[in-house]
Amino acid sequence: MAAEPSSSNIADSTGASAPAMARLAPWLGVATLALMLASLFMVFEYVPTEAQEGIVQRIFYFHVPCAWVAFAAFGLVAIAGVFYLWLGDQIWDDLGYAAAESGMVFCTLVLITGSLWAKPIWGAWWTWDSRITTTFILWLLYGGYLMLRAMADDTPEVARFGAVVGIVAALDVPVVIVSVRLWRTIHPAVLVTRQGGHGLEDPRMIATLLVATVAFTVMFAWLLMLRFAQLRLRSRMKELRRALALAEASAGDL
Repeated sequence: MAAEPSSSNIADSTGASAPAMARLAPWLGVATLALMLASLFMVFEYVPTEAQEGIVQRIFYFHVPCAWVAFAAFGLVAIAGVFYLWLGDQIWDDLGYAAAESGMVFCTLVLITGSLWAKPIWGAWWTWDSRITTTFILWLLYGGYLMLRAMADDTPEVARFGAVVGIVAALDVPVVIVSVRLWRTIHPAVLVTRQGGHGLEDPRMIATLLVATVAFTVMFAWLLMLRFAQLRLRSRMKELRRALALAEASAGDL
């Protein structure tokens, strides 16, 4: 008679740390709220108004942190994909999937905040500038990744294909970053200008950008942890159902 699989072994193999992450998530949520309130105060009260662009420039303190978080999230998708293809452990697929979903939230915010800034500055909501176009391509690539994962069956074959897509799509991230130097563009280079300096002359601007970046990074970590814990629980339930089916089949052979 075949031995029944131990539920504790199943929990260990599918990541029993999900409850621990669920306990940590509220603390990250509180940290996110506190940092967001601090960054909002600095953006609208502390930082001075930029001389040329005026109050519209304050969108910069949301736009740039969202871009940083999106790039980091998609980089994490690629890293998780490499480890999944190498090790075949479901935890890496769950991590990559969670990072892709979270990254798409921030990548969408990048495009929205960029359009809100472009209308009063450029006179148009959208232009096919090199950086905007490559960012939109990045959004499309990971949108395709999420459509694949949502519509296809939850199988190892689909997970492996998704890992490959996640890795290939991440190659667009460095292209987005260097696009303002590779092609003629009207997109401003503020953090590192084309002359080698930076456009944040006032120390209060630098401090506000740093606080906002930390706030959005912690928010990403919070959202990632929530979704990752959910996916780990889903994987655990899948393994439990599989173990139950094997146990029932073994009992039927008696």
